[in-house]
Amino acid sequence: MKIKSFEFNLRELAGSMGDFGTLFPFAIGYIAVNGLDPAGFLVMMGAANIATGLVYRLPMPIEPMKVLAATAIALRWAPETVYASAFATGVIWLIISLTGAMRWLARVTPLCVVRGIQVALGVMLALQAYPLVKTWWLLAAVSIIIIVFLRENRYAPAAVVLMALGALIVVVRGDAAGITPPAFTIPPLTSFGMADITRSIVTGVIPQVPLTIGNAVIATAALIRSYWPERADVDEHRLALNQGVMNVVVPFFGGMPMCHGSGGLAGQYYFGARTGGTNIIEGTIEIVLGLFFAGSIAALFAVFPMAIIGAMMLLVGVELTKFAKDLSFNRELAPMALTVILALVFNMAVGFFAGLALYHLMRRGAAGRDRAED
Repeated sequence: MKIKSFEFNLRELAGSMGDFGTLFPFAIGYIAVNGLDPAGFLVMMGAANIATGLVYRLPMPIEPMKVLAATAIALRWAPETVYASAFATGVIWLIISLTGAMRWLARVTPLCVVRGIQVALGVMLALQAYPLVKTWWLLAAVSIIIIVFLRENRYAPAAVVLMALGALIVVVRGDAAGITPPAFTIPPLTSFGMADITRSIVTGVIPQVPLTIGNAVIATAALIRSYWPERADVDEHRLALNQGVMNVVVPFFGGMPMCHGSGGLAGQYYFGARTGGTNIIEGTIEIVLGLFFAGSIAALFAVFPMAIIGAMMLLVGVELTKFAKDLSFNRELAPMALTVILALVFNMAVGFFAGLALYHLMRRGAAGRDRAED
């Protein structure tokens, strides 16, 4: 049966909302704390989503780079530094992809380390969901029940129902009063200097690269092979190149540093995404929000019930941990366990490289024993 490249239905709409849990918190921070222009932020994210959907013809999350986002928000970077970090990241990813380094990294990375990254990310999403869930336990419980029973419903998909429920709560509680009427806003042309690039590279870009290698490229490519085995053309090299291209373009129009991500992809798929239509739908929504609701988008994000987002994150986190079941628990268990533990204790980059090193040390030791027995 031929796999469809694009569908535009309620299921794809629901899937387009599946990675909102990883987007909302950082979007609020970038706009409210760093002062990024909401029109540029959303329109560039929307354009990247549409372009990615057309290129890959598959669901493909466009997310904030999390280490960079956390650093920028914590240090209260000026908008120019955020834009500079996106450009610097894009240049690095173009180098990694065009030199063939990404293909080499993909070859030497075993599945057990990839699964370790996915399990660690699943646990992290569940842990990050807890503060959101506890803001309104009852609503979170209702949201989980809706997800369990409606996730695969064609006529009332869970994510669509949850977004409608959240919007209804906003209106009933009177929080919609702070949302201004629609007004057309053109995304700005933005710029930055060499000092901004240097500052961002030292404090944020370099720590972000290993995480992006493990989660946004290698783990995402592995997830694509799990969901769509027939799409072997969407490999690590293409994902790395795409990240490079979009990040050297978007910062000149108000865009943030963007990447893919296995957590976002799992969320999209979990809630119904199956084709590139998901990205086109999400991108269109983001462009409309950026062009007509830029003046109130921060207020809109801030009043949306976070317990709903927490419930979505929690179940996506659980879904990610399930991929470890396809491993053989002999030589693969230790590298996966080390990857998970160190990713949770330190960060995902440390876990990735430690698991990779242990796997190859064990493999070399096993090869040495085999030669000795011969």
